[in-house]
Amino acid sequence: MDDKNIIATQGLIDFIEKSPTAFHVTANAAAMLREAGFEPLCEKQRFNLKPGGKYYVTRNSSSLIAFCLPRGRAEGFSLVSAHTDSPAFKLKDRAEIGQLCTVLNTEAYGGMLMAPWFDRPLSLAGRAFVDAGGKMEERLVDIDRDLCLIPSLAIHQNRDANHGIDYKVQRDLHPLIASDNRPGLVSRIICAKLGIDEADLADAELFLYSRSKGTIWGAGNEYFSAPRIDDQQCAYCAIKALIASAPSEKVRMAVLFDNEEVGSTTRQGAMGDFLAATASRIAAFYGWDADDYAASRSRSMMLSADNSHAVHPNHPETSDPTSTVKMNGGVVLKYSGNQKYSTDGFSGASFKSLMKKHNLPMQVFYNNSDQPGGSTLGNLSETQFSIPCADIGCAQLAMHSPYETAGTADTLIMIQAMQAFFEEN
Repeated sequence: MDDKNIIATQGLIDFIEKSPTAFHVTANAAAMLREAGFEPLCEKQRFNLKPGGKYYVTRNSSSLIAFCLPRGRAEGFSLVSAHTDSPAFKLKDRAEIGQLCTVLNTEAYGGMLMAPWFDRPLSLAGRAFVDAGGKMEERLVDIDRDLCLIPSLAIHQNRDANHGIDYKVQRDLHPLIASDNRPGLVSRIICAKLGIDEADLADAELFLYSRSKGTIWGAGNEYFSAPRIDDQQCAYCAIKALIASAPSEKVRMAVLFDNEEVGSTTRQGAMGDFLAATASRIAAFYGWDADDYAASRSRSMMLSADNSHAVHPNHPETSDPTSTVKMNGGVVLKYSGNQKYSTDGFSGASFKSLMKKHNLPMQVFYNNSDQPGGSTLGNLSETQFSIPCADIGCAQLAMHSPYETAGTADTLIMIQAMQAFFEEN
């Protein structure tokens, strides 16, 4: 495997390790942008924009929009969207359940493969709200050590374990954290990590995350595995591509939405008004009236970037027979007759032309007709901000497992494709 591919993917692995939750993804993306000279904006205040300026704004600390303004009059928008969240188990308030030992009460966030969560070191991360002398402060939390584990039931006690289990979150997915009964343990752990008094902890949003380290592997280092590849691979690539892209006549935007895994119907999700509100504030900066703004959207385009299923080596029958995609095969362009994906003839042709011009590999994906996939960002965000859109992603295996697998070459290809789109769309 080429050294450039390994370097690009190792950068992604490092980003994933620092980003156990959507809050951390957003904070780390913001740090990358600040280092590249982007200025932070606040939704609660006026946007003081300048021609040629580079900015970013966040919502709920879990969604982010970064954008670069042309030096002259803008002709429209070039957008790449991805999402910050991944399926996980979310901790309930007063989570401790205990008599002889303490386990934690959880609920499922998103649809996930549950079996791989067993028998691996887990930790807790998210955000906390702290009463700091009468002022509420939000702080990131990452316990960042092997803290708990969900133990399997031994084969001797469940002889049907290898014939399929109907897992129940409330029964089977309680992580073991202490050998005795410790009510209030989680709050004490959070407060110790933050260095605050327990009385000052107002609330917290915490998720379990896998402590398994990302790794590059294979006979030729052609694969990598890590938690949360879906969709941190696309989110990371979008930020890297925007930073690297040269100015164009369009407003270049990287949009990272939260809550894709649970339907996107939140104010920080793709069906909220975060994108539309930000775009309208940019339109106000340019002095566009309603007609100018409508015309600008018709000249715009979005790439909705969310990963795709590679053909499984043990189960090729689950893939479409004529459009199977493979890891390290390049960017995947996704189509769906039932409009689960937003790609149509126009947006598909535009993206194919871009990839051909830059000699970048790409492949086409359809779901197996008997196994329709879920929706992603494109069509959902268009309910608020309607522009032509193509759905793309990187091919991967074990989607929605706490440890996923993808191709080492595809990270750099995706960055290059997004950069070309920003510069030429």
